[in-house]
Amino acid sequence: MINQATVILKSVFGFDQFRASQEAIIGNVLNKQNTLAIMPTGGGKSLCYQIPGTVFDGLTIVISPLISLMQDQVRQLNELAIPACVLNSSLSDSDYQDNLEAIKQQQIKLLFLAPETALQNNILERLTQCDVACIAIDEAHCISEWGHDFRPEYRQLNRLVECFPKAVCIALTATATPRVREDIKRQLNIADSSEYISSFDRPNLFIAVVPKENPYQQCKKFVEQHPEQSGIIYCQSRSGVDELTAKLQQDGFSALPYHAGLSSLKRSDYQERFIRDDVNIIVATIAFGMGINKPDVRYVLHYDLPKNIEGYYQQIGRAGRDGLDADCLLLFGYGDTGKIRFFIEQMSNEQEKRLANIHLNQMLALAEAEDCRRTPLLAYFGEKSAKKNCANCDNCTSESQEKSDLTVPAQKFLSCVHRTGQRFGSSHIIDVLRGSNAEKVLQNQHNLLSTYNIGNEYNKKQWMALARQLIQKGLLNQEEQFGGLKLTQKAADVLKGKVPFFALLQQPVAVSSHSSKALPNPGDQQLVAILKADRKQLADAANLPPYAIFSDRTLNEMAYYFPHSQESLLRIHGVGQAKLDKYGQHFLELIIEFCQQNDIQEVANTQTASKTTVSKSSATNSNSRSAEIVSAYQQGQSITSLAAQFKVKDGTILNHLYRYVQDGHKIAKPKQLLEQSGLSQGEIDLAVAAFTEHSHERLRPVYDALNEQVSYDQLHLLRIYFVNQLAE
Repeated sequence: MINQATVILKSVFGFDQFRASQEAIIGNVLNKQNTLAIMPTGGGKSLCYQIPGTVFDGLTIVISPLISLMQDQVRQLNELAIPACVLNSSLSDSDYQDNLEAIKQQQIKLLFLAPETALQNNILERLTQCDVACIAIDEAHCISEWGHDFRPEYRQLNRLVECFPKAVCIALTATATPRVREDIKRQLNIADSSEYISSFDRPNLFIAVVPKENPYQQCKKFVEQHPEQSGIIYCQSRSGVDELTAKLQQDGFSALPYHAGLSSLKRSDYQERFIRDDVNIIVATIAFGMGINKPDVRYVLHYDLPKNIEGYYQQIGRAGRDGLDADCLLLFGYGDTGKIRFFIEQMSNEQEKRLANIHLNQMLALAEAEDCRRTPLLAYFGEKSAKKNCANCDNCTSESQEKSDLTVPAQKFLSCVHRTGQRFGSSHIIDVLRGSNAEKVLQNQHNLLSTYNIGNEYNKKQWMALARQLIQKGLLNQEEQFGGLKLTQKAADVLKGKVPFFALLQQPVAVSSHSSKALPNPGDQQLVAILKADRKQLADAANLPPYAIFSDRTLNEMAYYFPHSQESLLRIHGVGQAKLDKYGQHFLELIIEFCQQNDIQEVANTQTASKTTVSKSSATNSNSRSAEIVSAYQQGQSITSLAAQFKVKDGTILNHLYRYVQDGHKIAKPKQLLEQSGLSQGEIDLAVAAFTEHSHERLRPVYDALNEQVSYDQLHLLRIYFVNQLAE
């Protein structure tokens, strides 16, 4: 079965190889083993159920929390000729009934449902009449009350799983701490051996944090560094979103807002315009992005501090999903911390309040990190960073800051943690160190300790920053349930004076000078622009987002390798059989025409082509069109009128005629070509002599030999005439 999956990967999706643990995950699912897949956003989670869903004979149910995500995936699957549909409130009554009938008739391979829809009795009743082979639960962290986005309806999904005992279950998420992972496995009966954890690292994302000083000017400068590129700016409040969007629009930027205060109609419209490249920037609250699969978001800016690392990770994960470089910038101001703490204090549940404070402190540790940003980011998910220097964050690419010897303050803090019994959080420890008369301090008689009132050299904010660095550097562990701090062996070494403690107490004021790295194989940007413009026209006509036709990476590869045949096109990343049949000839004509106009040859591509052959329908459609064009020309129709009739450029018509004579066929009235060139007989004779000397395969040598006196358009006509005469 895994061999079949590998064939589908290339022939349907157009990808040469599986990423990270995709192959192992898909193999486990195909072997009917319940599976937990932890993969980073943009790491290819959806393929882990889309490919099994294509392989299995029965129906695959996909549980997803957002309508937009479901619609987006259904559109993309249908473009790949994979029958998929959705059942939700966005459908008209007739579409809803049509989809139900298609499911009943076993015409659907993947069905997308929100959890609350899947649990409705009437839907469950209909599904039990189907052969359900697989249940995929996306955003599975919503199952766990320990997750940052717990949803009670997700907690009930075990009911759905129990209804289909023969169906294999796969749970997928990009953000899950070890505790959340254990909860998911317990809820869905997943064995430890069927848990697959890919690295949480997204190496193509440049991560930077700068002090929030003049936020709008900082934001404007950052956006200006990404002209005409798609980006998302996150704000904490609705009013913040509206104010920032208005400023950006006033300054001429293509931007729209997105938050819960807008009507669902407006939200849907704005989101769609962003997806379709009709607007470049979405300014949003954290609700936006969870269900967006737009692969070409080139930057994410956090205008305000996120409340926790999980949310931050998920939001920056919207960038660079196509694998190309993307920039992530956080404007960090301590004023934002105060706002978040205010909201935390309003919580009535003490457990939730403690957890929110711990999550905020972890986020602050990342924002204040003096070493690689990826270290605290990955540590949050229980992963140790493979490198000390990631070479793709501000700290790793800037000059190192001078660290201070903070051994004595660190010893004071650690000693206080020890003397208070290793069961209190940072705030209480600091109160003791600073000699507070708070009730909790006096009640526990901590005012009698030797560490009481020995820490007045720093204010509370500075002590909190030091505490976060002690946690981040592994000298302290923080107990999740109650927030208590405990010493590690590293702490013992510092306390005994065996090891010094160096750190930056204040956040370094630095501005990232990072600029996006160039693509490894940068395509011809003129051709990329032509292909993008044409892709947009096709997408608008088909009511699709542009990336559903071909991704930016695919267009870039086309503009690098300049494929001239369908076989060459199949070697391009993201081109499978369905896309080849639908769009292959169209894009080939654009590429060939550009190459002929600019005298560019195809570049050899060693990537593996799809194992499937060029489909008969695709070849037949292409051949019949060529035959129709040649026939019309033979009957006296002009090149210009043919171009108008077939809605192509003159060069495309000439390409068809050139391929026709290259195959050894004859054009009945070749002198028409000479007449259309507008050249004198002497000029024609010189051109024919140049073709004889330099060959007809490349136009540039002939163009140079004629001292650039004959245009490329004229040479295209003369080349067809020359090759036609060779066949006599």
